[in-house]
Amino acid sequence: MGDYFLNSLYSDIDSLMIYSGIHPVKFDEYYCVLSKRFPFAIYYYIEKETVYVDAILDCRQNPEHIEKRLGKS
Repeated sequence: MGDYFLNSLYSDIDSLMIYSGIHPVKFDEYYCVLSKRFPFAIYYYIEKETVYVDAILDCRQNPEHIEKRLGKS
């Protein structure tokens, strides 16, 4: 199950090479894409033509914790 989880997340991250920038913006600067298989969200930002993944967080957390983790408290 662990390998399947990681492969699913890597696939979602790889898709950012094509689809980055089309996802909703959360917390002012982070784009948010939901994992296709698991209740996780990938938070990323774009600088010039580079996509930076800042966090992959469980969506079942308190939104205040997610905001704090992303440095937006």
